[in-house]
Amino acid sequence: MSAYLTGLDQTSANHVPLSPLSFLKRTAAVFPDHPAVVHGAIRRTWAETYDRCIRLASALAGLGVAKNDTVAVMAPNIPELLEAHYAVPMAGGVLNALNTRLDARTIAHILDHGEAKVLLTDTEFHGVMAEALSLARRQVIVVDIEDPEGPGGARLGALTHDDLLARGDPGFAWALPGDEWDAITLNYTSGTTGDPKGVVYHHRGAYLNALGNVITWALPHHPVYLWTLPMFHCNGWCFPWTMGALAGTSVCLRKVDAAGMYGAFADHGVTHLCGAPIVMGLLVNAPAAERRDFTQPVKMMTAAAPPPARVLEDMARLGIEVTHVYGLTEVYGPAVVCAWRAAWTDLPIEEQARLKSRQGVTYPVQEAIMVADPDTLEPVPADAATLGEVFMRGNITMKGYLKDREATEKAFAGGWFHTGDLGVLHPDGYIELKDRSKDIIISGGENISTIEVENVLYRHPKVAEAAVVARPDAKWGETPCAFVTLKANETATAEEIMAFCRQNLAGYKVPRTVVFCELPKTSTGKIQKFVLRDQAGKL
Repeated sequence: MSAYLTGLDQTSANHVPLSPLSFLKRTAAVFPDHPAVVHGAIRRTWAETYDRCIRLASALAGLGVAKNDTVAVMAPNIPELLEAHYAVPMAGGVLNALNTRLDARTIAHILDHGEAKVLLTDTEFHGVMAEALSLARRQVIVVDIEDPEGPGGARLGALTHDDLLARGDPGFAWALPGDEWDAITLNYTSGTTGDPKGVVYHHRGAYLNALGNVITWALPHHPVYLWTLPMFHCNGWCFPWTMGALAGTSVCLRKVDAAGMYGAFADHGVTHLCGAPIVMGLLVNAPAAERRDFTQPVKMMTAAAPPPARVLEDMARLGIEVTHVYGLTEVYGPAVVCAWRAAWTDLPIEEQARLKSRQGVTYPVQEAIMVADPDTLEPVPADAATLGEVFMRGNITMKGYLKDREATEKAFAGGWFHTGDLGVLHPDGYIELKDRSKDIIISGGENISTIEVENVLYRHPKVAEAAVVARPDAKWGETPCAFVTLKANETATAEEIMAFCRQNLAGYKVPRTVVFCELPKTSTGKIQKFVLRDQAGKL
């Protein structure tokens, strides 16, 4: 028997479950007076933020929130949502940050499916949330957030967020999870059927990817981070916890616009931000009246569509260095980065853009990535040409889909997470996406299921057939383009079709373009979407 198996046991002295809650406790103790939050006229230190998180955790426990209870939050990028990333799991609960762009029916489904016990909701969204609550089958405790920087709105509950904090005990004895595999957040993402799937994150993955951001982006102590990426999107790519690890300063923006971003650069010394390509477009295309001078270097992390060479060049002129990442909700947001090599820096900007448009290599905290045959899992050759599916495995992969064992087992078949994205492997080991087998459209950083939009189109009384593909868009990256065949002897306008979709879908999912035609098909009757994608690209 090996000596290493005797007397070297796991104890509380040498093993503590990994959780990003540890970051908050340490930073509040080490850097209590360092600014944690800037939001309009609000300024809070890390000591104040920690106190608010403890009070909120205590108050949530007083409302009955216990281990594995879901707390939903409907809010833009404001301090209350940032604090909820700590306070909800401190109470033992699971945070479900809701997409502020969703329609009432989808929100009601999420509240029911996720079994939300408490809902914290910003009063700006009182209209859609009132409708969602009326459609939901569950009874949810509603707490209204009255943000002084917000537009106001009607209250829906008996308590306000301030009321809740006042109830909280600053001496609340919160604890780290007993198991780092415990759920910490629940995020909903569009699936291939259009029904949102509940992606469950664990404390271990949240801890690791928060630190993965630090390593991958070479983040310094005390970064000043601008919240342009929605915190509801993959928990802000784990940056609420990254800021806790580094004692960073979060500059909150309720609304992302050029004037707000330039103002944050100039007034608060912002050093880092994340966002979809549309955010870069706002910056480089801003009129002179909305621009402000700033002297500090700024770094931006972007995902979705690769940045065009011209945009990269324009961003560099502004003093903003762009890093391109790739990921999915199922892998905590970014899990792959186009890690930059020094030898590429002196290349022409067009060649730099070509290299930067590749998705790249794994985060250090993700174990492996491969491009392989989707059926055999045999890796493709590194020839930059052979197409395969992208697979990942490692510690920043979700626990699974909530209440959907079949989908979870399918996603993890063969011991790898099946992304559904198609790509190639370059000789230097970097991957490059070529298509999305799921036909997901990424518009302004938001996923849109083509099948969900098609299902709505098929409900139109005049529509015989419909297919939706992505159309390239300078502002949004991609927008839905609908190809429609009408029933015999029927007539309709594009505006009529779009109006019908607007009544049945969230606004960002509505097709921006409608083309009436016969749909191209294979000999077996399958619609040839690659033909439609080519046509959409030429419109």
